[in-house]
Amino acid sequence: MALSLPAASSTSTTNALAADARSLNRLKLDASQNSPEATREAAKQFESLFMREMIKSMREATMKSGLLDGAQGDLGTDLLDQQLSVQMAGRPGGLSEAIARQLSQVMAGGEVNLAAPSTLSLGQAAPRTAPAPAVTAPTGPAPKGRDDFVQFHSNAAERVAQASGIPASFMLGQAGHETGWGKSEIKNADGSSSFNLFGIKAGKGWTGKVAEVTTTEYVDGVPRKVVAKFRAYDSYEDSFRDYARLINNNPRYEQARAKTHSAVAYAAELQKAGYATDPQYARKLGGAIQSALRAMA
Repeated sequence: MALSLPAASSTSTTNALAADARSLNRLKLDASQNSPEATREAAKQFESLFMREMIKSMREATMKSGLLDGAQGDLGTDLLDQQLSVQMAGRPGGLSEAIARQLSQVMAGGEVNLAAPSTLSLGQAAPRTAPAPAVTAPTGPAPKGRDDFVQFHSNAAERVAQASGIPASFMLGQAGHETGWGKSEIKNADGSSSFNLFGIKAGKGWTGKVAEVTTTEYVDGVPRKVVAKFRAYDSYEDSFRDYARLINNNPRYEQARAKTHSAVAYAAELQKAGYATDPQYARKLGGAIQSALRAMA
């Protein structure tokens, strides 16, 4: 299939530096700060460097026609190789996606250490990279009890934490508090799990699945049993992601977002914002987050 080249005037500043190792080093620094956007861009840049070297090796393996020999011809060829590598990098299912996954894993436990690939020797095939295993969100049944509950949901919580900025321990603690560490999950009418870990209700704007159950609400400080509709999901990770969207996108939780440095302050702001009607919610949630932190240690 023919590959059209972008016009020089339409090439972005980032793409223009795709073959520059100094630009890659700057992206490595940004990626090390746990920024998903910087991680993806660093992976794309690294793939672009790899593709450029591979194209160069392939070109050197062919005979020159003599028409473009010389310094100007070499410069033009190098610019063409760079444009090709930029356009080929970052495509869905490409090498950059595997690199980004590896970067995310490395950043969770160590230093990012990327280097520009050396030029492939003539006739040497590029090493085949085994496909990274697909990330599968567990769909249950979830274990009960604090330690098993935290271990079971940790991977999903960590992935959502990287994308949302909400600490995984905060989400695990709140999920544990809302479900009694997995002992009292919200169920569908047929007894299956709704995967709703955070007690988020299905308001007028919710268009997804719904689980209708009896729950306890506090009216003027007095507990009462009421029937309420709650959101239902396809997996526990969907529940974590929906919770993160709620906290990050709803203006009423702005103060809570600013207090992610402190479990106690975060819990207090959630209660002030009306996340739950229980007058003791902040105290209980703060304790659950601390408990989750101990389970993760």
